[in-house]
Amino acid sequence: MVRKLTLRALTVTILIGVAALGGPQGSAQSYESTRISKAVELLEQDQPIYYTQVNGGGYDEGERLAQTWADYITYNMEHSPFSIADLRGFMQGLVDGGPTKSGHRTPTVIAVLPLGGINETVMWSNYWMVEQVLGSGVHGVLLAHARSPEAVKVLVQAARYPHAPETEGIGEGLRGNGGQGFAARIWGVTQEEYQRLSDPWPLNPDGELLIGLKIEDRHALENAEASTAVPGVGFAEWGPGDMRMSFDVGRAGMPQVLVDARARVLAATRRTGIAFLNQVNAENIEAMIEEGVRIGANPGAEVADQGRRYTKRQMPW
Repeated sequence: MVRKLTLRALTVTILIGVAALGGPQGSAQSYESTRISKAVELLEQDQPIYYTQVNGGGYDEGERLAQTWADYITYNMEHSPFSIADLRGFMQGLVDGGPTKSGHRTPTVIAVLPLGGINETVMWSNYWMVEQVLGSGVHGVLLAHARSPEAVKVLVQAARYPHAPETEGIGEGLRGNGGQGFAARIWGVTQEEYQRLSDPWPLNPDGELLIGLKIEDRHALENAEASTAVPGVGFAEWGPGDMRMSFDVGRAGMPQVLVDARARVLAATRRTGIAFLNQVNAENIEAMIEEGVRIGANPGAEVADQGRRYTKRQMPW
């Protein structure tokens, strides 16, 4: 495999033989990747993406997952220890075990933050977590219990640098100088390039960060439309497990209140043009894609490959 990296164009040219291809292609081919984030590159093409999840882990776990079947990895810090040292080790392991078959330096990594977007005050008190997590080189963050657009606006502000393009309704970026060195090395770019590119997509067309929301309780559901419309948000999910608890409907079946909740979040993402995350399986993946699902939750390699073939994905996997 031969790789050529141009920092300014951020273009990776990869010559891939049959043995290296995970996709349906049957002969050697070249693929030219245009993004640091594999997930952003695929969503930009309206291609569904599929993730796997880890509950913490350090260098060894990262090296093990460097060649994952998944397009991105959810690094769950909501229900596992909040260890920046482990997260940095994980990211370094991905680099050392890479690149991916698609030629990206690492799989995309999105960290679930260890706080809930209960209100604006909670977010202001804990926005420093966003800077710490992004400074570890991940490619995005996911906020649990995103209950209000005001809380979401603080999240977006915390993910941006002060020199980011001005956006109506979003305050000046809060990330400071000095924390970008490690992340820039993980991304394989200069610190100046990192500060330019580490901005939410699709708000910034050149941005490489994905910001996601969990609309996962009845309080968040009341503001689903307003929260998903905040500039800088890239995807949202409806969180069926927590939504069940919030409505106290138990774990069996699909009560109408949950059907309605899912439909409302899906409609909100359609209205704002961001990606909708939902569980998929072998029986429903094609229908889910046609419905508008663009992020498949932890489906496993076989189901993900089924979806990739259905949408005729060209990027090797």
